[in-house]
Amino acid sequence: MLDQPLTMLDRVKAVLPEIAARASLAEENRMVPAGNIALLKTTGLHRAFQPKAYGGLEMPVPEFENCIAAIAGACGSTAWAFSLLAQHSHQLAICSKELQDELWAADPDVVASSSIAPYGRAEETEGGITFSGEFGWSSGSDHAQWAILGFLRATPQGKAYSFAVLPRRDYTIRDTWFAKGMRGSGSKTIVVDRVFVPEHRIETVPALMSMQSAGAALYPDSKTYFTPFIYVFASCFAAVSLGIAERMIELYKTRTQGRVRAYTGAKVGQSIPAAMRLAESAHQVAAGRAFLEKAWEDMRDHAARRVYPDAEKMAYWRTNQAYAVRIFIEAVDRLFAASGGTAWFDDSEAQRLFRDSHMTGAHAYTDYNICAQILGRALMGLEPDPALF
Repeated sequence: MLDQPLTMLDRVKAVLPEIAARASLAEENRMVPAGNIALLKTTGLHRAFQPKAYGGLEMPVPEFENCIAAIAGACGSTAWAFSLLAQHSHQLAICSKELQDELWAADPDVVASSSIAPYGRAEETEGGITFSGEFGWSSGSDHAQWAILGFLRATPQGKAYSFAVLPRRDYTIRDTWFAKGMRGSGSKTIVVDRVFVPEHRIETVPALMSMQSAGAALYPDSKTYFTPFIYVFASCFAAVSLGIAERMIELYKTRTQGRVRAYTGAKVGQSIPAAMRLAESAHQVAAGRAFLEKAWEDMRDHAARRVYPDAEKMAYWRTNQAYAVRIFIEAVDRLFAASGGTAWFDDSEAQRLFRDSHMTGAHAYTDYNICAQILGRALMGLEPDPALF
């Protein structure tokens, strides 16, 4: 029987032991080790959403997110940063052709980091804007050659939420990343001081979300880009949270099977409470995975059929991932609480998983209080609240 070709997930899994071995180094350096990025690039996953015109893969969402979940089981920080570096190509693929040529024509391995909250300051000038600002939380910025940065641009209709895309020469990186969760993600601050950004490197969020951006019609045969970018962006965080929770289940099972209580010698793995905790968390994580996979397949289907989602569908896509993250954190907490005092040591993988799990729920897009309002309003037939983006 002929060997089946390796899938992307197969290629990713092959490099995970080495990535896992560097998880402590990532935390120590507060950034993803360059070796992890290089290893993952050998798989080609960084080109998942890059257009085929530049040698990219135009990968469906489910295949990508399953790879990110697998990486998260080895190192959550690496998965977090790398997922964003790779995912941004989905958004850039519907920006102007001129920008895409600048990005990938000479070097198709180029990736971009981001800081999309609209903190930039723009002064209109001939042919573009003069741009300044400080942009925090730019995960993986040390490994990126470009940055996508948010700002509000004045228009005759009011201020439009927009993105400016800048090459590495136009900004500096300030090391501000001193965090307890995702400590190795290198989510540093990008500093821009009065840099000219030409018009072809600027796009508005409403245009990107409605497939009216400068490059929206560039790839009419693609089965990837008809999903509005923000839902792909948000899905990455849930995939990381999933991978962390799945790893916590395996770790708890292994540690508890061999754990003996110090004062009595009782075998913890044979206790009913330990088994019940494991069962409930396993059920939660399995349910969360199935829930996410259904949403990811729905995105794949809409993109393949080039059907734009309706308002209720978009509300579900925006918020499903936050609900999944919520239950993944609950599953991790249940197991960590029963892992004993040694789980709190600095060299314990369990406490790293616990910290990183909570960080997956701290992002603006995984805030379930916000997401519940977004979905609730959609189900009630109310207009979207622009304060709940």
